[in-house]
Amino acid sequence: MKQAALAGLAYVSVVFALGFLLGSVRVLLVEPALGEFSAVLIELPVMLLACWLVSGFWVRRLRVSTRQAALAMGGVAFSCLMVAEFSLGALAFERTMSDQLQRWMTLAGALGLGGQIAFALFPWIQVRRAAFN
Repeated sequence: MKQAALAGLAYVSVVFALGFLLGSVRVLLVEPALGEFSAVLIELPVMLLACWLVSGFWVRRLRVSTRQAALAMGGVAFSCLMVAEFSLGALAFERTMSDQLQRWMTLAGALGLGGQIAFALFPWIQVRRAAFN
């Protein structure tokens, strides 16, 4: 399980950095022109592809080979992502936890949360797929 936790930390670190970069572009350039929902629709497939590739890299590199370990990897990554999300919201945008939860109740927020859940499940899906090949 130590490998799974390490893989989860590596996975979330790369994805959060990329998400921060793309999120900045989305908020500063795309949202003002197209609106929040359209901006999320543009960003989400790019992020999901990146998550899939990064997850696969760390699953292979750190030899996460069981479904349980893959779930642990995804769980560690998701937990760290939520801490980072709430912390960034509080520090950079002065959002409370309640504000963040309310954002997820919007269509754009729900899409984003769905993407984050997929991000958490990708290691498990990849290990499961590998078992069938």
